[in-house]
Amino acid sequence: MLEHGGRLLRAAQRYGIAPRDWLDLSTGVSPFAWPVPAIPASTWHRLPEDDDGLIEAARDYYRAPRLLPVAGSQAAIQALPTLRAPSRVGVLAPGYAEHAQAWRRAGHAVELLAAAELIAQAERFDVIVLIHPNNPGGDIFERDALLRLHATLAARGGWLVVDEAFIDATPQHSLCADSEREGLVVLRSVGKFFGLAGARAGFACAGEALLTALCEQLGPWTLTGPSRFVLKQALADRDWQLQASGRLHAASARLRDVLTGHGLRPTASTAFFHWCRRDDAVALHEALATRAIFTRLFEEPPSLRFGLPADETELARLDAALAEVLR
Repeated sequence: MLEHGGRLLRAAQRYGIAPRDWLDLSTGVSPFAWPVPAIPASTWHRLPEDDDGLIEAARDYYRAPRLLPVAGSQAAIQALPTLRAPSRVGVLAPGYAEHAQAWRRAGHAVELLAAAELIAQAERFDVIVLIHPNNPGGDIFERDALLRLHATLAARGGWLVVDEAFIDATPQHSLCADSEREGLVVLRSVGKFFGLAGARAGFACAGEALLTALCEQLGPWTLTGPSRFVLKQALADRDWQLQASGRLHAASARLRDVLTGHGLRPTASTAFFHWCRRDDAVALHEALATRAIFTRLFEEPPSLRFGLPADETELARLDAALAEVLR
């Protein structure tokens, strides 16, 4: 099992600090969660049903011709490699490490490369996996460049897989509307933008044949009834979505100012997090943890990812802690 952010209970045990006392900036999940209403008891009593309106709400939100609900984009990440014969796979690095692990586990030859190298060497690969915007590297790609890359791969039966888990605050860059093209797969996550990580919900957007194969691989009832009930409403709540996007961008800008003010100029940024490469990343992570501030530590390259504080009080707490540990 790979390491991920959000292991707050483990951190609480390690440092002897109660979970309620932590400021958890380790996940990149928006702190501005969609307000979940009361969930009808019937959603717990009955098996989920596919014709409950969720598909239509998701198609409208993502502007995707076809999509499949999945138990978080992680479910699709693990299943997609099983749908191809052994292939040469190029994966963006540094990036979300589950992609490379899933393709390797399924018997594919995987190579990790920076974005420019992946695109320049596209002819060497049958499949290219990109994270857009990249987590944690922050890479952003031009839509036309991605479509040209897809065309290069698809012309010889290849795939372009684009993980858009962090794109909701910049939807103009999404490829969901183009995802019916053969060999293009776009993965979306509900957890990050809507702050509903516990729902374990996402969507795979692709052509009919690929989605049918993925559906057969995953089996029925990929999402629980309560999750489907909540998601259908969240995906349709345009007023909240507009407000949340503005709050994310504003909070990201304020966090960037605080980090920069302490000499932690971000190496890469999105609306959801800032990523700082530093040789002393381990020491800084530990120093903040002893003050009950939890960041996401990456060992290669040495770096920290800072998620967004929820309010000015949390931001001031981080500001004060950085002043102590970096003076």
